Amino acid sequence: MKLPLVVSVPHAGLRVPGEVASACALSAAEIAADSDGGAGEIYAIEAEVGAFVTTDVARAVVDMNRARDDRRLDGVVKTHTSYMAGVWDRPLTETEIEGLLAAYYDPYHARLTELGTAGRWPLGVDCHTMAAVGPPVGPDPGRERPWVCVSNADGTCPQEWVDTLREGFQQQLDGPVRVNDPFRGGYTCRSHSAEMPWVQIELSRAEYLPYDAKRQVVLAALAHWAERHA
Repeated sequence: MKLPLVVSVPHAGLRVPGEVASACALSAAEIAADSDGGAGEIYAIEAEVGAFVTTDVARAVVDMNRARDDRRLDGVVKTHTSYMAGVWDRPLTETEIEGLLAAYYDPYHARLTELGTAGRWPLGVDCHTMAAVGPPVGPDPGRERPWVCVSNADGTCPQEWVDTLREGFQQQLDGPVRVNDPFRGGYTCRSHSAEMPWVQIELSRAEYLPYDAKRQVVLAALAHWAERHA
């Protein structure tokens, strides 16, 4: 039986769209470093959940977990990666930025809205991996991170649900599982929580388990939540 969840995996992609590829200054390694390493393997759970949304576009190019009008260095169409590497050989034009948003960002969020307003699933889960140590652009530069962070921006879903997810992860792991630390929940959770409850989960990229084992931990924690609240 499928878990009654909408799952979003926004940062597993590595592709630079062809329309801006000639302007991209990043190496393949830099693109990978700015993506959620392992997310494609850990969150390969499409067959186990009610609905699943992802993209193959690299986070370093279009970040689905940012507001559409976020034009910071680390905003929706970035000028610099989390490690302060310049993304482009030249500034993108407004036409190019709008083209990227219309082609990739808008359909992603339209799909989440469609799923959230359908009334079929009780919870959306925005799924990420995080660097084991906070990067320069982040809430915790240089700090070692927990194995798992579960976050709800203090209100995008009931606190009891977050506590149940934390408990589900902690039952599977010997390392630290924290709530709203170092992340409190990103744009996806905050912007779509008016349509349905959302929670964000982040697994550290520290090598405490291989990808397939992390995937089983995620499924066990989500099933633990569903047993209590779905």
